[in-house]
Amino acid sequence: MELFSAEFFTALLSIIIIDLVLAGDNAIVIGLAARNLPKDQQKKVIIWGTVGAIVIRAVATLAVVWLLKIPGLLLVGGILLVWIAYKLLVDEKEHNVQSGNSMWAAIRTIIIADALMGLDNVLAVAGAAHGSFLLVVLGLLISIPIVVWGSTIILKFVDRYPIIITFGAAVLAWTATKMIVKEPFVATYFANPVIKYGFEIIVVAAVVILGTMKKKKQINHHEEQPIQKQHSS
Repeated sequence: MELFSAEFFTALLSIIIIDLVLAGDNAIVIGLAARNLPKDQQKKVIIWGTVGAIVIRAVATLAVVWLLKIPGLLLVGGILLVWIAYKLLVDEKEHNVQSGNSMWAAIRTIIIADALMGLDNVLAVAGAAHGSFLLVVLGLLISIPIVVWGSTIILKFVDRYPIIITFGAAVLAWTATKMIVKEPFVATYFANPVIKYGFEIIVVAAVVILGTMKKKKQINHHEEQPIQKQHSS
């Protein structure tokens, strides 16, 4: 990939969108871990907890970028990322994070929780970077201010405009298809541009449509439960 080419900036934009969409979880983890601390310590916990999480994530992402060069793993990673994109649309996430009573306990909680929850972000960024370590580093540098200062704002926007999650899931699915079609084992099947782009469009559309339908069913189910309880009582 040429430096500062159209492909480079497209990949960087994908990484930024992925960071924006997936930053909400980090904001919740940070908020829950720091909620019992005095205000003056909360800022320190947010900064140092985020820095620690970013360092762990940087190492993990660079390792995944290297691992994706192993034959077959692009295909596996792509399929896994399609599932992550779908789950992003349908999951009702619970964040059972214990709040720390000391500053270092809270920082430790943030780093551990982020490491456990960060697989989707690591895999998505590694896939979108197309093997470029520079893009990984740029993506992570961009994600620091997003997580520290922007996450709470993003959460409010996501609650108000759920279409942001749908758009983010579509970007993740598109990133996944890019990984799959680049897998040497199956690359010959996608030599024809019509088949290649058709496959990408079908996968993205399937993730968005199936995920949206599933989410609507979940919402309808939750709305029906209180009515059923009222009738039974």
